Amino acid sequence: MINIPKGTKDVLPSDSRKWQYAEDKLRKVAALYNAREIRTPTFEHTELFVRSIGDETDVVSKEMYTFEDKGGRSITLRPEGTAPVARSYVENALESMSLPLKTYYIISAFRYERPQAGRLREFHQFGSEIYGASSPYLDLDCITFAYDALRALGLKGIKLKLNSIGCANCRKKYTEALRAYFAERLDEMCPTCRERYGRNALRLLDCKVPRCKEIAAGAPVILDYLCDDCRAHHEKLCSLLDCSGIPYEVDGGIVRGLDYYTRTVFEFVTEELGAQGTVLGGGRYDDLVESIGGKPTGCVGFAMGMERAIMLMEKQGVDFGKDGVDVFVISQSPDLVGTCMEIVSDLRHAGISADTEMTGRSMKAQFKYADKQNAAYVVVIGGSETESGQVKVKRLSDGKEVECGINGIAACVKENIQWQNL
Repeated sequence: MINIPKGTKDVLPSDSRKWQYAEDKLRKVAALYNAREIRTPTFEHTELFVRSIGDETDVVSKEMYTFEDKGGRSITLRPEGTAPVARSYVENALESMSLPLKTYYIISAFRYERPQAGRLREFHQFGSEIYGASSPYLDLDCITFAYDALRALGLKGIKLKLNSIGCANCRKKYTEALRAYFAERLDEMCPTCRERYGRNALRLLDCKVPRCKEIAAGAPVILDYLCDDCRAHHEKLCSLLDCSGIPYEVDGGIVRGLDYYTRTVFEFVTEELGAQGTVLGGGRYDDLVESIGGKPTGCVGFAMGMERAIMLMEKQGVDFGKDGVDVFVISQSPDLVGTCMEIVSDLRHAGISADTEMTGRSMKAQFKYADKQNAAYVVVIGGSETESGQVKVKRLSDGKEVECGINGIAACVKENIQWQNL
């Protein structure tokens, strides 16, 4: 037997309903925000991620699935959705469209990391990227979009944490302060942090090792190093959030893990998923488009791991509904299967989901099967029904029946009024 690769997971028919439910809710919220779907390739040239995410990040240095194709080109399975959308924005000259441009995506992505609950090597993201303005009002719109997406999924107990990591000038001064702070404490920190110290000091604030977190808690706060423009942007966003009614907390420890972020960074977190409690994260990345060859463009976006969101929905008891067929047509005789399939075909053409018996089950077994398929109605077809042209439509929820012509089954199912007086 060939087993599934480590860090991947099948979405079985019994679970696909949950994904469809969540995706449908998210698409509807995206429509409310005038965000339009964008679909990018599963793989890109490796250079895209090196230039945008940063070659010193864990994603690029340790986690990407990179290979050489038959043409000798270095190709990488996308580890996230923001950089591919930015590449598409530049390549397809989307700045010529009316701005701001709001996009969203539902994608699979790939990172080679240790699999754990809700974190896989092939995972799925719902995200949004908004292009064309540097105003904090766009930050607010993005955060509100994310907040409403989480609410649409029925999630509760989610908290917004907000920070600003400033611009390149702010971070240069802040990085110097961080290195000075951590220099005397490096021997107490984990090997990964000691490695990060020289490459990306900001990531020292993001370590989950208890001792490293304890040390990082006393580190300088980047909000104290913001330039006037970045400080004004952050304060304006906070005032807008105060008016929006979205509860939030300013957390100087939030830095996000990718190099393209500037100014606003945020996370929606929960305590119900253990230490790795981030459900959704995002922020502003005003330098990203220019870094891959485009014009300077204000951008802000977010991404949410679908596996973690669905896991939290299950834990909080969200009702995903259930799959089911509207009508199951039961055959009294193998000779009537063809007739049943004609009826099923007519029902489907009328917009009614329908199925029938094709494996030779007894009538009793067919009723059991219809019940397992969550059929709302059953119709039995026998010799008398084919001769008279009249059938009984039975509602399985309460056993009530309505008689109608064979050609009137669809109308009978659709017209609930006649069932109310039974």
